[in-house]
Amino acid sequence: MAHRIIAQNRGRGGPTYRAPSHRYKAALRHIGNNRTTLTGRVVDIEHDPARHTPIALVQIENGSKEYMLVTEGVGVGDAVAWGPDAEVKNGNTLPLKGIPVGAYVCNIEARPNDGGKFVRSGGVQALIIGKSEDGRVGVRMPSGKNKWFNGACMATVGIVAGGGRGEKPFVKAGKKHYHVKSSAEKWPRVKGVCMNVIDHPFGGGGHQHCGRPKTVARGTSPGRKVGHIAARRTGKWKK
Repeated sequence: MAHRIIAQNRGRGGPTYRAPSHRYKAALRHIGNNRTTLTGRVVDIEHDPARHTPIALVQIENGSKEYMLVTEGVGVGDAVAWGPDAEVKNGNTLPLKGIPVGAYVCNIEARPNDGGKFVRSGGVQALIIGKSEDGRVGVRMPSGKNKWFNGACMATVGIVAGGGRGEKPFVKAGKKHYHVKSSAEKWPRVKGVCMNVIDHPFGGGGHQHCGRPKTVARGTSPGRKVGHIAARRTGKWKK
């Protein structure tokens, strides 16, 4: 009986493909909401072992302390705010409808008061591109896709800190191991043609070759669904 390929094993679930939630310092939800305004001051910038971006410890006006996703340019001692009456400046969090067109934002809520779901990786940002009459706000995502959000969704003004981390080489395999350990990735990844015939559809043979067409249908069974899935065309592009 053949072994599960990586796509099947990932779907089944398990510790190999699960992010280490016990290593996260905090969930990094928006501290305020779209109805009331809170203010605070950054006490410290800390490293989160399960993230690729720094986080900020903030002391709220009521005396409590919370963690937040920090943006570039925010430092210890800076004042930050959350809510509809907050000033539109770097590090503050407002409803999308209160942020002007052309501003960079991050940590965007998918729906009001869910705490923030989109644009949270180090060094990324989204761009406010427009507003509609029905209260929706258009945002150009880091992928280049335009997405429309409810105007009541909260977002932080600025670019997520930690940009450029990918430019530093790992140098040794141990550092790469700990890097992917916090990302729910499987590493190292091995090419299918390197595997045995029972481990992958492209495995086996006298030398490393697929041995079968790489294009498969959309409805192919999971154990055979590798290669160019439902490809409209293959081959080299010609001008």
